Amino acid sequence: MSLVLDPTAQDLLFREARTANTFTDEPVTEEQVQAVYDLVKYGPTAFNQSPLRIVLVRSAEARERLVQHMAEGNRPKTSTAPLVAILAADNEFHEELPDLFPHFPQAKDAFFAERPVRERSAALNAALQAAYFIIGVRAAGLAAGPMTGFDFAGVQKEFLDGDHTPLMVVNIGRPGEDAWFPRSPRLPFGDVVTTV
Repeated sequence: MSLVLDPTAQDLLFREARTANTFTDEPVTEEQVQAVYDLVKYGPTAFNQSPLRIVLVRSAEARERLVQHMAEGNRPKTSTAPLVAILAADNEFHEELPDLFPHFPQAKDAFFAERPVRERSAALNAALQAAYFIIGVRAAGLAAGPMTGFDFAGVQKEFLDGDHTPLMVVNIGRPGEDAWFPRSPRLPFGDVVTTV
Protein backbone atom coordinates (compact mmCIF):
# COMPACT_ATOMS: atom_id res chain seq x y z
CA MET A 1 0.00 0.00 0.00
CA SER A 2 1.30 3.46 -0.83
CA LEU A 3 -0.32 5.39 2.03
CA VAL A 4 2.00 6.50 4.84
CA LEU A 5 -0.74 6.87 7.45
CA ASP A 6 -1.06 3.85 9.74
CA PRO A 7 -3.92 1.51 8.66
CA THR A 8 -5.54 1.85 12.09
CA ALA A 9 -5.69 5.62 11.65
CA GLN A 10 -7.01 5.17 8.12
CA ASP A 11 -9.83 3.03 9.53
CA LEU A 12 -10.57 5.52 12.32
CA LEU A 13 -10.76 8.49 9.96
CA PHE A 14 -12.33 6.90 6.87
CA ARG A 15 -12.95 3.17 6.39
CA GLU A 16 -14.69 2.40 9.68
CA ALA A 17 -16.04 5.90 10.35
CA ARG A 18 -19.68 6.53 9.59
CA THR A 19 -22.36 9.10 10.29
CA ALA A 20 -23.67 8.37 13.79
CA ASN A 21 -27.40 8.42 14.42
CA THR A 22 -27.42 7.60 18.15
CA PHE A 23 -25.05 8.60 20.94
CA THR A 24 -24.25 7.66 24.51
CA ASP A 25 -24.75 10.30 27.20
CA GLU A 26 -20.98 10.69 27.77
CA PRO A 27 -20.26 14.44 27.60
CA VAL A 28 -18.05 16.04 24.96
CA THR A 29 -15.74 18.42 26.79
CA GLU A 30 -14.55 21.87 25.82
CA GLU A 31 -11.01 20.44 25.85
CA GLN A 32 -11.97 17.84 23.24
CA VAL A 33 -13.49 20.47 20.97
CA GLN A 34 -10.42 22.70 21.44
CA ALA A 35 -8.15 19.77 20.49
CA VAL A 36 -10.22 19.13 17.36
CA TYR A 37 -10.00 22.79 16.35
CA ASP A 38 -6.28 23.00 17.11
CA LEU A 39 -5.73 20.13 14.67
CA VAL A 40 -8.07 21.06 11.83
CA LYS A 41 -7.28 24.78 11.72
CA TYR A 42 -4.25 23.85 9.62
CA GLY A 43 -6.37 22.54 6.73
CA PRO A 44 -5.91 24.72 3.62
CA THR A 45 -8.34 27.39 2.45
CA ALA A 46 -7.95 29.94 -0.34
CA PHE A 47 -5.92 32.95 0.85
CA ASN A 48 -5.96 31.22 4.27
CA GLN A 49 -9.34 32.91 4.67
CA SER A 50 -10.59 30.39 7.27
CA PRO A 51 -14.27 31.45 7.07
CA LEU A 52 -15.73 28.61 9.17
CA ARG A 53 -17.46 29.69 12.37
CA ILE A 54 -18.77 27.20 14.92
CA VAL A 55 -21.63 27.65 17.36
CA LEU A 56 -21.61 24.99 20.10
CA VAL A 57 -25.12 24.27 21.33
CA ARG A 58 -24.75 23.16 24.96
CA SER A 59 -27.61 24.58 27.00
CA ALA A 60 -30.98 22.85 27.16
CA GLU A 61 -32.70 26.10 26.17
CA ALA A 62 -30.55 26.53 23.05
CA ARG A 63 -30.97 22.85 22.17
CA GLU A 64 -34.74 23.21 22.30
CA ARG A 65 -34.60 26.25 20.02
CA LEU A 66 -32.42 24.37 17.53
CA VAL A 67 -34.52 21.20 17.51
CA GLN A 68 -37.55 23.23 16.40
CA HIS A 69 -35.72 24.04 13.17
CA MET A 70 -34.54 20.48 12.43
CA ALA A 71 -36.30 18.19 9.95
CA GLU A 72 -38.59 15.72 11.70
CA GLY A 73 -36.23 12.76 11.22
CA ASN A 74 -33.27 14.69 12.66
CA ARG A 75 -35.00 15.91 15.81
CA PRO A 76 -34.50 12.85 18.05
CA LYS A 77 -30.76 12.56 17.44
CA THR A 78 -30.22 16.31 17.78
CA SER A 79 -32.20 16.23 21.04
CA THR A 80 -30.02 13.49 22.53
CA ALA A 81 -26.50 14.06 21.16
CA PRO A 82 -24.07 15.15 23.88
CA LEU A 83 -22.97 18.14 21.79
CA VAL A 84 -24.34 19.84 18.70
CA ALA A 85 -22.35 22.23 16.52
CA ILE A 86 -23.77 24.64 13.99
CA LEU A 87 -21.18 25.17 11.26
CA ALA A 88 -21.47 28.46 9.39
CA ALA A 89 -19.63 30.54 6.82
CA ASP A 90 -18.55 34.04 7.83
CA ASN A 91 -19.25 36.26 4.84
CA GLU A 92 -17.14 39.02 6.37
CA PHE A 93 -14.04 36.80 6.63
CA HIS A 94 -12.09 39.35 4.61
CA GLU A 95 -11.78 41.57 7.68
CA GLU A 96 -9.33 38.99 9.10
CA LEU A 97 -7.22 38.69 5.96
CA PRO A 98 -4.59 41.29 6.93
CA ASP A 99 -3.73 39.00 9.88
CA LEU A 100 -4.35 35.65 8.19
CA PHE A 101 -2.65 36.48 4.88
CA PRO A 102 0.02 38.94 6.06
CA HIS A 103 2.31 38.66 3.01
CA PHE A 104 -0.49 40.19 0.89
CA PRO A 105 -2.82 42.15 3.18
CA GLN A 106 -4.26 43.97 0.14
CA ALA A 107 -6.12 40.77 -0.76
CA LYS A 108 -8.95 41.99 1.45
CA ASP A 109 -9.80 44.79 -0.98
CA ALA A 110 -8.22 43.48 -4.18
CA PHE A 111 -10.26 40.26 -4.29
CA PHE A 112 -13.04 40.42 -1.70
CA ALA A 113 -14.44 43.93 -1.72
CA GLU A 114 -17.78 42.75 -3.17
CA ARG A 115 -20.20 40.81 -0.97
CA PRO A 116 -21.34 38.26 -3.63
CA VAL A 117 -17.70 37.29 -4.24
CA ARG A 118 -17.16 36.86 -0.50
CA GLU A 119 -20.30 34.76 -0.12
CA ARG A 120 -19.24 32.32 -2.85
CA SER A 121 -15.72 32.04 -1.48
CA ALA A 122 -16.89 31.73 2.12
CA ALA A 123 -19.34 28.95 1.23
CA LEU A 124 -16.72 26.90 -0.60
CA ASN A 125 -13.91 27.35 1.89
CA ALA A 126 -16.07 26.93 5.00
CA ALA A 127 -17.39 23.69 3.47
CA LEU A 128 -13.78 22.52 3.15
CA GLN A 129 -13.24 23.39 6.80
CA ALA A 130 -16.45 21.60 7.77
CA ALA A 131 -15.04 18.43 6.21
CA TYR A 132 -11.80 18.91 8.15
CA PHE A 133 -13.88 19.40 11.30
CA ILE A 134 -15.69 16.08 10.80
CA ILE A 135 -12.36 14.28 10.29
CA GLY A 136 -11.02 16.03 13.40
CA VAL A 137 -14.00 14.81 15.44
CA ARG A 138 -13.17 11.27 14.28
CA ALA A 139 -9.50 11.80 15.16
CA ALA A 140 -10.64 12.61 18.72
CA GLY A 141 -12.26 9.17 18.91
CA LEU A 142 -15.74 10.66 18.66
CA ALA A 143 -18.48 10.20 16.08
CA ALA A 144 -20.03 12.96 13.99
CA GLY A 145 -23.52 13.13 12.56
CA PRO A 146 -23.51 15.95 9.97
CA MET A 147 -26.94 17.04 8.71
CA THR A 148 -28.35 19.56 6.27
CA GLY A 149 -31.96 18.67 7.00
CA PHE A 150 -33.05 21.83 8.78
CA ASP A 151 -34.62 25.23 8.19
CA PHE A 152 -31.58 27.26 7.15
CA ALA A 153 -33.32 30.63 7.45
CA GLY A 154 -34.68 29.69 10.89
CA VAL A 155 -31.28 28.57 12.20
CA GLN A 156 -29.64 31.70 10.82
CA LYS A 157 -32.20 33.95 12.49
CA GLU A 158 -32.10 32.04 15.79
CA PHE A 159 -28.33 31.56 16.19
CA LEU A 160 -26.44 33.69 13.67
CA ASP A 161 -26.73 37.06 11.93
CA GLY A 162 -26.90 38.34 8.38
CA ASP A 163 -23.15 37.99 7.94
CA HIS A 164 -23.11 34.25 8.74
CA THR A 165 -24.64 31.54 6.56
CA PRO A 166 -25.37 28.14 8.14
CA LEU A 167 -23.85 25.16 6.32
CA MET A 168 -24.70 22.15 8.46
CA VAL A 169 -25.54 20.95 11.93
CA VAL A 170 -23.25 18.26 13.39
CA ASN A 171 -24.19 15.99 16.28
CA ILE A 172 -21.09 14.90 18.20
CA GLY A 173 -20.42 12.22 20.80
CA ARG A 174 -19.63 8.58 21.44
CA PRO A 175 -21.72 6.32 19.22
CA GLY A 176 -24.70 4.75 20.97
CA GLU A 177 -26.70 1.59 20.38
CA ASP A 178 -27.50 0.91 16.70
CA ALA A 179 -25.64 4.09 15.75
CA TRP A 180 -24.89 3.09 12.18
CA PHE A 181 -26.97 2.52 9.09
CA PRO A 182 -25.47 -0.04 6.68
CA ARG A 183 -22.64 1.47 4.70
CA SER A 184 -23.77 2.79 1.35
CA PRO A 185 -21.77 1.95 -1.79
CA ARG A 186 -19.04 4.20 -3.14
CA LEU A 187 -18.07 4.86 -6.73
CA PRO A 188 -15.01 2.95 -7.98
CA PHE A 189 -11.81 4.78 -8.86
CA GLY A 190 -12.37 4.44 -12.61
CA ASP A 191 -15.77 6.14 -12.44
CA VAL A 192 -14.37 9.15 -10.63
CA VAL A 193 -10.85 9.71 -11.94
CA THR A 194 -10.03 10.53 -15.55
CA THR A 195 -6.48 10.86 -16.84
CA VAL A 196 -5.95 13.22 -19.75
